[in-house]
Amino acid sequence: MAATTSNLRERVRRLLGAERLLPALDGLPPAYLVGGAVRDLLRGADSVDLDVAVEGDARSVARALAERLGGTAREHERFGTANVLADDVALDLAATRTETYPEPGALPVVRPASLAEDLGRRDFAINAMALGLSGDDLGHLYDPCGGLADLDTGTVRVLHEFSFVDDPTRLLRAVRYETRLGFRMDPDTERLAREAVASGSLETVSGARIRDELMDLLREIDAPSGVERLRDLELVQALHPLLVPDPQLVASAALGAVAIGADRAVAALAALVACAPAELDLWLADLHLLASERDAAGRAARVAPRIAAALREREHEPSELADLLAAEPPEVLALALAFGAPSEPILRWIGQLRGVRLEIGGGDLLAAGVPEGPVLGRALEETLRRKLDGIVSGREQELETALMLARQEEGAA
Repeated sequence: MAATTSNLRERVRRLLGAERLLPALDGLPPAYLVGGAVRDLLRGADSVDLDVAVEGDARSVARALAERLGGTAREHERFGTANVLADDVALDLAATRTETYPEPGALPVVRPASLAEDLGRRDFAINAMALGLSGDDLGHLYDPCGGLADLDTGTVRVLHEFSFVDDPTRLLRAVRYETRLGFRMDPDTERLAREAVASGSLETVSGARIRDELMDLLREIDAPSGVERLRDLELVQALHPLLVPDPQLVASAALGAVAIGADRAVAALAALVACAPAELDLWLADLHLLASERDAAGRAARVAPRIAAALREREHEPSELADLLAAEPPEVLALALAFGAPSEPILRWIGQLRGVRLEIGGGDLLAAGVPEGPVLGRALEETLRRKLDGIVSGREQELETALMLARQEEGAA
């Protein structure tokens, strides 16, 4: 994977927004492309996130860049970082720094440092490289930890013995890089990972930080192999003793999510907890997911097996499918597919039936003399059921049917 400085210089210049960013850096403190963007650029892969390290005050550099580019800067005082957004230029800036951890799993305390020290405090060697962005340094590769060699050999390697103790979320991140890149931890890194898991290091980390890394892993295309690796390293048991995920169920849920437009990470999470949904409900809450994500994952784990069984049992009329599926988030249906539900009724519901609506509404019935109340709502609901089943079509028939149903119920009362 050898690349000359001139070659790397051209690759940097081809990055999105580089034609505006590079001239804007002129005269500012030395800046370097760092982290995953360098790794991806060296691999010839597209990079979404541009992280820039500055030997100086990153926030003042961000303000200067925003002014020169006609954009905005958002500053974060605690870590000396900032974001710049200007048309096609979007980047995160941070001052080069070292980190110390007051205790295992705690957020780091940072202080200014050189570029070499900054690279040395990172998670893995493949993420501990930098490319110069300033003047004659443009395209110069800084690789003090041997990251380029690890890229060549497909290796995920930590930079020091206490890496997983200082930040146990790196355990999940290591598996994510193995999954995304098709790499493998080197023997020493895997030994340190297993020791950190066995020592209970993940217990020192907040649920929100676990969530971020776990959901990123579950979004990977090959997330099921990542789940298998989590099991191999006994990481899932460290997350919760009752987590005994089936990688094949995770794979099927992710495929089902793609087929019906559900959130593949939430569907995969539901598959993770489907082994013991009631017992794992509090663990889901501890992850501090969005309420919609937590509810969808938990409900999917609880009801998807029942829905799959009901759909396998017999064919359903469209109105019956509405009764069974209308209230369910799409992740429930994705997991139902993973549990062996026939695909045809679910795809028919998603593609054809879910969007069916009446041409009439409550106002039409009120105008025709139906009093406001539950009778009105029930008449509209039953009319929609008949429309789904092909018994009613068109506005005139809908209104006639709804009025008939309302008056029948009023008469019965």
